[in-house]
Amino acid sequence: MHCTRQITDDLIWVGGNDKKLSMFEGYYPVPDGMSYNSYVLLDEHTALFDCASESISNTFAENVVRALNGRTLDYLIIHHMEPDHSADADDILSIYPDVKIVCTSKASAMLTQFLSREIPNEIIEVGDNDVLTLGSHTLHFMTAPMVHWPEVMMSYDDKDEILFSADAFGTFGTLDGAVTDVEDLNIDEYRRYYTNIVGKYGTQVKAVLAKASKLKIRMICPLHGPMLKNQIGKIIEKYTAWAAYESEEKGTVLAYATIYGNTGNASEILALKLREKGVKVKMYDTSVTHSSYILSDIFKYSNVVLASPTCNSAIFVTMENLISEITAHNVQNKSISVIENGSWAPVAGKLMRAKFEKSKNITFIGDTLTVKSALNKESLSKLEALADEIANSIT
Repeated sequence: MHCTRQITDDLIWVGGNDKKLSMFEGYYPVPDGMSYNSYVLLDEHTALFDCASESISNTFAENVVRALNGRTLDYLIIHHMEPDHSADADDILSIYPDVKIVCTSKASAMLTQFLSREIPNEIIEVGDNDVLTLGSHTLHFMTAPMVHWPEVMMSYDDKDEILFSADAFGTFGTLDGAVTDVEDLNIDEYRRYYTNIVGKYGTQVKAVLAKASKLKIRMICPLHGPMLKNQIGKIIEKYTAWAAYESEEKGTVLAYATIYGNTGNASEILALKLREKGVKVKMYDTSVTHSSYILSDIFKYSNVVLASPTCNSAIFVTMENLISEITAHNVQNKSISVIENGSWAPVAGKLMRAKFEKSKNITFIGDTLTVKSALNKESLSKLEALADEIANSIT
């Protein structure tokens, strides 16, 4: 049975939700599932904005047919070729064999990589400042390379002042019937989505924000998450900060790996001492919490403490994975402190610091604190001194 929602007089949401999905893109936990948005616009000519994931293929094509209500589909507008938005394109092309495909030249080159059928359809390649008139609605296209693939574009409907934003301004989680932002936004999940999916490309996001700033936007229709009407200013403010790698709050993310509990114990004591000094602390065991949550808070807070045992003459594996995520996502403008543990040859601290050699605007607070097996009077004194240095760097 079809499941659609009228957004405006002539715009219909035809997407869907996947509650069974536990790991988005095989890596990011999504305890609240994932939404896949697609939209049909009815004018003198009809347009479908993107397709959807194969996980909702049972209803997606039916949604589109229902929204068109007997009319043919004139244009399939592809903002992004990623399979969670193109997997159902084969079905749409089969139902509407004369549909014209509108996309960037880079997306055009990818069509045969993701679609299993031949593409006999007319392909209209568009770029910045190109337009497509559907009747009373005129679509203006703007490229958004590396937000977060090179072929991405957005489109702007000048009649209803709607920005179709591809993956930008999206979030994890299903819609649960609320296709617009009728409730408070879960900014933590918006940030986790941004930092992990788009966070590496702050420069490119700033370029897109600059283009969008010239538009009067009454609604944003992303490919994931609710359509934004009431809280556009809030989410753009957050994107502006995230794209500039600006911390939202003063505080410390304290992420540790621990084998027998001693590195964790040192981290717990440090957290207590920081709290006593008025420092806000978010604490994570890297073996328990997925790195996507920790990375999100690292974007949020000004300071980071990384604590790891030495294992096999290397950084403990879950901490090494977290640091790889931090550096791969281009995190910058952070103050970092390092704690290492090692019973006979501690080297984790040196290796952790080296991981940030190519990172921008990273300041190390304090010397590497070395714990040999467990805290003693000497290392406890150094930990107290490190707490002072961290607190002073924040205040």
